[in-house]
Amino acid sequence: MNAMVQSGAEGFLHRFEGLRARLPGARLPWLAALREGAAEAFRVQGFPTRRQEAWKYTDLRPVAEAGFDEPLTMLDEGLALPPGHGTARAVFVDGRFRAELSTLEGIGFAVSGLAAALPGLEGRLGALAHPQGQPLAALNTMLFEDGLVVTVPAGIAGGMLDLVSVATETERPAAFHPRHLIRLEAGASLTIIETATGPEGARYLHNPVFEIEVAEGATLVHARLQQEAPRAFQLATVYASVAAGGTYDNFTLNAGGRLVRNEIHTTLTGPKAACHMNGAQLLGAGQHADTTTFLDHAAPDCASRQTYKTVLAGKSRGVFQGKILVRQVAQRTDGYQMNQALLLSPEAEIDSKPQLEIYADDVKCSHGATVGELDAEQLFYLRTRGIPEARARSMLVEAFLTEAVEGVNDAGARSALQAAVTGWWEKQAEAAA
Repeated sequence: MNAMVQSGAEGFLHRFEGLRARLPGARLPWLAALREGAAEAFRVQGFPTRRQEAWKYTDLRPVAEAGFDEPLTMLDEGLALPPGHGTARAVFVDGRFRAELSTLEGIGFAVSGLAAALPGLEGRLGALAHPQGQPLAALNTMLFEDGLVVTVPAGIAGGMLDLVSVATETERPAAFHPRHLIRLEAGASLTIIETATGPEGARYLHNPVFEIEVAEGATLVHARLQQEAPRAFQLATVYASVAAGGTYDNFTLNAGGRLVRNEIHTTLTGPKAACHMNGAQLLGAGQHADTTTFLDHAAPDCASRQTYKTVLAGKSRGVFQGKILVRQVAQRTDGYQMNQALLLSPEAEIDSKPQLEIYADDVKCSHGATVGELDAEQLFYLRTRGIPEARARSMLVEAFLTEAVEGVNDAGARSALQAAVTGWWEKQAEAAA
């Protein structure tokens, strides 16, 4: 293992040794055992390196070299919260739940901070995220301090919930590892709009892990707006299990951060379950964003759709790795996967690796990838109609991204994503002016 990567892992392990007696739930035997197992797994694995196939295109040495501390006591002076999208909002500052900044009254389902709910989470926390073979999940399990616990009862339409994560600017880089548990019982529905942001000069690591359970006939829309500070790192991992007739609709917009990894593991466990994993990566100079998906068709008559689009400006690098596994039992699977990249600069780079692994006979699966530049003829056509070049380029980029954003069924989530896309492009145009 690279010496610097190993050194970075040892720093987190040393921090765990110093904090273990003070971490939330330290007196719960089951949780102490879970953390110890995660620490041992992380000790064995360390940070992943590019020698591992799943990390071939993403180098975590900048994370290991940063020397992160734990967040200190939170100060609210100058704290800027992004605008809300729904009537309910759960706010996290430096990875810790802030009830006084949240709005959760009269919502019809259960929402609480993870730290306070830990005594009742045995068997639920860690049910989907396993530290062995997943070093970032191991790191999160070892050091999480807080998170969100959401339970929507059977048959309840939960409406829209904003999950807001705000980082603060500290003297030394800070690392936080929130753990979010979301459960929708049979026939329930919920839309979550997750926004992650931080001040312009902040340098931090945000390492969230989601464990999501969608029961029979339930529907979860999960829209993720990653707008971290330009010098920040986000390493996010989502684990989702979808039962018969359930739907998990995930859209991730990567538009911030210096180095970002968005990893999604979804298992369709019952017949006629469905998953839509769509997203967009909008990258400017110096940014690296990696979307890695694993979709496990483990039951018959299930459908999945993946459309990921990447726009790259300046010297940026995008990665897409998507794997669809169709097990022998998963007959009549319908799976689709597409990755498309638009290069706005000769210095930009995209690595794309779509994969299919099929063991069933009766399936309909396809995948593909395209890489290109703005169409010169389309640009010329718009210019001849009197449209300025900057506006013409903007129109073509927005048209390229439309398919991915329109894949979000919830109108409120779709509107929030479209606004974020427009805001990113305006910043790029200002920088180029």
